[in-house]
Amino acid sequence: MQAGEPIEELKSAASTENEFGSVSADVKEENMPDAIEPASSVNGHGSDVASEGEVQQKGQVLPKQPELRVLHHKISGYVGFANLPKQWHRKSIRRGFSLNLLCVGQGGLGKSTLINTLFNKQLYDLEGKPTEDLAALKLEDSENLSESLERPQGEEQPSVKIETISTDIEENGVKLALTVVDAPGFGDAIDNTDSWVPIVREIDSRFDQYLDAENRIDRDVIQDHRIHACLYFIEPTGHCLAPLDLEFCKAVHQKCNLIPVIAKSDILTDEEIEQFKHTIKTQLDNAGVELFEPPQYSLDDKDTVARCAALCTRMPFAVVGSTSEVSTPDGRRVRGRSYPWGVIEVDNESHSDFVHLRDLLIRLYLMELREKTENVLFERYRSEKLMSLGIKQDNSVFKEYDPELKQKEEKQLHEAKLAKLEAEMKAVFQQKVNEKEKKLQKSEAELFARHKEMKDKLLKQLKALEDKKHQLEMSYANQSANSPAQTKKKGFLR
Repeated sequence: MQAGEPIEELKSAASTENEFGSVSADVKEENMPDAIEPASSVNGHGSDVASEGEVQQKGQVLPKQPELRVLHHKISGYVGFANLPKQWHRKSIRRGFSLNLLCVGQGGLGKSTLINTLFNKQLYDLEGKPTEDLAALKLEDSENLSESLERPQGEEQPSVKIETISTDIEENGVKLALTVVDAPGFGDAIDNTDSWVPIVREIDSRFDQYLDAENRIDRDVIQDHRIHACLYFIEPTGHCLAPLDLEFCKAVHQKCNLIPVIAKSDILTDEEIEQFKHTIKTQLDNAGVELFEPPQYSLDDKDTVARCAALCTRMPFAVVGSTSEVSTPDGRRVRGRSYPWGVIEVDNESHSDFVHLRDLLIRLYLMELREKTENVLFERYRSEKLMSLGIKQDNSVFKEYDPELKQKEEKQLHEAKLAKLEAEMKAVFQQKVNEKEKKLQKSEAELFARHKEMKDKLLKQLKALEDKKHQLEMSYANQSANSPAQTKKKGFLR
């Protein structure tokens, strides 16, 4: 651009440059003085252009200016897939989460209280439950007596029942569909043989429901009712696990994420709790029972790894549950239990393992519980179920399609088919040749036998004729010798 051109052309050129951007970063301007520096502004126009606008407003003529240097902006390398976690977060918030929790243990170990404490919601009505149980006991006492008299001697009434409570919990905009499965009556009978069988059937039935839903044609909405975690409540005896505890753990540890819990641990001292934990771990290890362990990832920091190791070492968790608030000696209001000798705080790590259980079950590793249920436990059950039905895996279905390899396989199959046909044709031809040879040999043998028979017959006939000729000759000789000789007559007439 020359200095004598009008200012309007200069403005149009600057606006065009601002609208469409630079053409190429490799364009270099020649014969440009070093004294002129590139100008920049917010809207992309140079300061010289702004001064020209001011000059135009004043009605002055611009002096000669050299060619302007074009400033090129490089495009950023940001693609955008770093926002995928945000997209997944929005999707998760919209859909919500679900947790199916199985609670198993003897009656009176505080299962309902602990569930209410974990989720900070009154899922179980603890105030009206004892009175209802007593009323039911009084009303049904005569009925149970009559039923027990009418029931056969060898038949026993099932004592273990399955009860389910479902509710929706929302916290800071995050929704959780919680389902708690309880087994009242477990371990409360005198003879608890096979009392874990109804619980195992319930777990398997939930797996079967999910498997049937996956095999349907319409799989738009599949509700997940599988058990994601099992809290097994251990009686705080301080000695060792009962045989019923071991049998139950061995029956369910490969079907759900097993998390043992020492209930009402406030009746034990710290030394007794540590010794009891060590005994429980030893018994479970000797029985081959696998407990849920938090996974560790390569991207975890040191604090996360240390927290994961701490959770593993504190299992089984010695917990205390309480939904009521009590006052501490320093005037704080906390959830806990008040005793004459002091206050036990539920949310205090030094008093119980409730915080660690909550971190493992909800705060830190809830999704890991669901993933292990999906990828490990359910897949194992699914494989065993299909194999029991006689369905075998065909690995050729899942091979990657390679045209060259496919052509080679087809060529090999074709060659094998041709070789098989050739072998079959050779076998048929050889069989026909052998049959023909046998037939010809048989015909030749028959001809030789017939020729020999005819030859023997002719020889017999020849010998008979010779004998007959000899006899005729002998008889003729004897006749000529016995008859007198006749005289020959002379003359015309004889």
